[in-house]
Amino acid sequence: MIRIEVPGEPVPQGRPRFSGRGGFVRSYDPPKSREYKKKVAAAVKDQYHGDPVDYAVHVQLSIYRPIQKSLSKKEREMRLLGFHRPVVKGDIDNYFKAVTDACTGLLWVDDAQIVSTKTNKYYSEDPHVEMLVMPADLDLEENNER
Repeated sequence: MIRIEVPGEPVPQGRPRFSGRGGFVRSYDPPKSREYKKKVAAAVKDQYHGDPVDYAVHVQLSIYRPIQKSLSKKEREMRLLGFHRPVVKGDIDNYFKAVTDACTGLLWVDDAQIVSTKTNKYYSEDPHVEMLVMPADLDLEENNER
């Protein structure tokens, strides 16, 4: 099992931007998404020193978003305890895409190798992302459902 932690506020994958030059259209990541992917890649390089895996994987992602400052103490506590979860933007799939795209070529050869996932959003006073990567045949929840 591979465990990676990306410190700092998570950034969802933004919509692609387009530019045209000489009759050709080029798409590119928005700057905020591009910088976050660099941060994820740096965390992976710092914490994982093996070769990219070449088998089917299960990825668990826990996204810890910051808590807004202007909340009551009671609401803050409810969020920290996990009773109230983030239902605000960004979308959970965009966070997943930003993190997993940055891992291609570092943790796995191609993100098509991700065959099962579990992703959660939480609030935290320490915003970050935690990722667990394991061989797909070790995904215990899926094996229990069969």
